[in-house]
Order: sequence, then C-alpha cells, then structure tokens
Amino acid sequence: MCATTTKKPSKSSAEADSPLPQNFEQAYAELENIVAQMESGQMQLEASLTAYTRGNFLLQFCQKSLADVEQQVKILNDKNQLVAFKSDND
Repeated sequence: MCATTTKKPSKSSAEADSPLPQNFEQAYAELENIVAQMESGQMQLEASLTAYTRGNFLLQFCQKSLADVEQQVKILNDKNQLVAFKSDND
C-alpha cells in the first residue's frame, strides 16, 4: 500500500529561519529595518541575498494584508456594516 503525500512548496531559508509576522505593523517594521541595513552598504553579499529574500516575503505579506483590509472596507461601504472578511488563504 502506497501512501500519497501532498508536497508543500519549499520555503526559502530566510522564510524558514524567521517566523511569520504577527501583523502588518510588525512586518512593516521588520521590512523597514531590512531596507535600512541594505542601504547602509555594510552587508556582505550572502547576508544581502538573505535579507532581500526575507524583505520580499515581508513585502508580499504587507501587500496581502492591505488588500484584505481594502476588501473589508469595500464590504463595509456596500452593506453599511462591517462584515468579517475571509481571505482565500484562511
């Protein structure tokens, strides 16, 4: 008997080593910190690549968070009441 498993997309080392942000504000603050470090020009190449990868992940997290809030506002405006929004990934 052969068990089938669903293979999850592999995470980059930056995503696997760092936890998922708790909220938009935490992700944004970490992203700002990464940008400041990279702009300083003091990071070595490997560290820069890792920081870039993490920054890209955080950027996507922030963009999705903002899109979800925008959808909630649209629902609020259409129905004149706030309705809990369930994203496709929930």
